[in-house]
Amino acid sequence: MILAIDIGNTNIVLGCVEGKKTYFIERLSTDKAKTELEYAVSLKNVLELYEIPVEQIEGGIISSVVPQVTELCRSAAEKVIKKPVKVVGPGTAGSDLVVVAVAALNEYTCPQIVIDMGTATTMSVLDQKGSFIGGVILPGLRTSLDALVSNAAQLSQTSLTAPKKVIGKNTLDCKKGGMIYGNAASIDGMIERMEEELGCKCTIVAT
Repeated sequence: MILAIDIGNTNIVLGCVEGKKTYFIERLSTDKAKTELEYAVSLKNVLELYEIPVEQIEGGIISSVVPQVTELCRSAAEKVIKKPVKVVGPGTAGSDLVVVAVAALNEYTCPQIVIDMGTATTMSVLDQKGSFIGGVILPGLRTSLDALVSNAAQLSQTSLTAPKKVIGKNTLDCKKGGMIYGNAASIDGMIERMEEELGCKCTIVAT
């Protein structure tokens, strides 16, 4: 059994996996102010909640886009499971792009466009041979909404639920439509442009 940790700008997603079996997936808030001990306590609590004996965990692996938190989480995890925890190196692309591409490659046919929607929306491209050839990074849905609200005096925060129609009849539905359908159209447009550039249709994987 392996402890897998994905450190994002907003959340830390963690779970225990063994082969193709996933025992659990949970989220903790990414907090640069937390200490190693605080992360260790949070991790220990999650494992106890799911009744995962640390003796059954063979090791851990971390993917991170938050350098300030990476080493804290690695040390915290090693303190809890008492086994080595490896960190995926970013290389020329972010480690988040690398791990999502590897995961998709094991499940789906190539060529692929893999979409990962978080604080940022990333789109990774795998060619016919399964090689990672690049991608794009876009503002995430919540990031876009936060930016809009903070810079427009008369617009307030709202839930990210799609309105029934694209053309809104009031400010709330106009804002929701712009966020949901606008982001969807952006992703659709990027897929179309990427496929045109590749000269072929791709398997589309979104997470």
